[in-house]
Amino acid sequence: MTSPIPVSKQGVNGLFRGPAAFLFPGQGAQEVGMGKDLYEASPAARRVIDEADKALGFSLSSLMFNGPAEELERTINTQPAILTVSLACLAAASEHAGRPLQSGAVFMAGHSLGEYSALAASGALETGEAVWLIKERGRLMQAACDQRPGAMAAILGMDLAPLEEVCKETNTQVANINTPGQIVISGSQEDIPNAIRLAASRGAKRAIPLKVGGAFHSYLMGPAVDGMIKALDKVTFKSASVPVIANCTGKPITVAWEIKEELAQQICGCVRWQDSVSFMINAGVSNFVEFGPGKVLSGMVKRIATNVDTANVNDIASARGLLALQSEAKP
Repeated sequence: MTSPIPVSKQGVNGLFRGPAAFLFPGQGAQEVGMGKDLYEASPAARRVIDEADKALGFSLSSLMFNGPAEELERTINTQPAILTVSLACLAAASEHAGRPLQSGAVFMAGHSLGEYSALAASGALETGEAVWLIKERGRLMQAACDQRPGAMAAILGMDLAPLEEVCKETNTQVANINTPGQIVISGSQEDIPNAIRLAASRGAKRAIPLKVGGAFHSYLMGPAVDGMIKALDKVTFKSASVPVIANCTGKPITVAWEIKEELAQQICGCVRWQDSVSFMINAGVSNFVEFGPGKVLSGMVKRIATNVDTANVNDIASARGLLALQSEAKP
């Protein structure tokens, strides 16, 4: 049975009417112009973005603000860009609140690359190191994609067990378990179409090929693992001040060795997002705040549980409006 959240942790510095968890998005929410209003209006957000530029040795901010879109959408640039904007959103909201919001969160979680954002927000990683790591991750994943081309597909309206049988028969792999009825699979460019056809014949309501650069979170990312382990060894991890829910297990991690092990496994491992959200809800979380571009994770939370509140901070207006939103929340 999941332990209840201590009374002292039942609100984020008094901002929420119950325990809150912070969420950080993964790849796919990027767009040219993201983060620009944060940079111009919030000194705290500007410091985060400037630190990312310095860590990478080039102007990621210029690429985020001005494009071109095709360059921003390259995995090696997309991943550090989303991480940077996510942390800038948190910094701007904390600045407006006059206190670090993360100090009162009970859990943090991120989807795929968002796990790195969550770890940085929790204090386990410095911002510059997180940005460097995620760029290295993107480089290694892109190299793996070039070496072993792959594809992904979202399978809707099919339970996990029969879909796992489909994967076994088609040499594919479950990559993301996002919500009830939404599971993503990965595999080679030849195997994914076969898996789509077989899933459809066995009752899947829809099977949608995804516009991605490779078979992420699958065995086809194997060539990236050794390089990622070497990169992780170059970074100093601290214990997380707020437990981070691990993608691969759906359970909280806090200490350095657990974090390094999780990030190494995550390259090829399944993102168990539904399990992660369910764990937090069962532990007593009733508020989820998503920091970063888009609203994908908030939508997933609502499909997992209807009796929770969600909020999004993705620009300067929502960063400033978070306090007002929570003061208007129903008891």
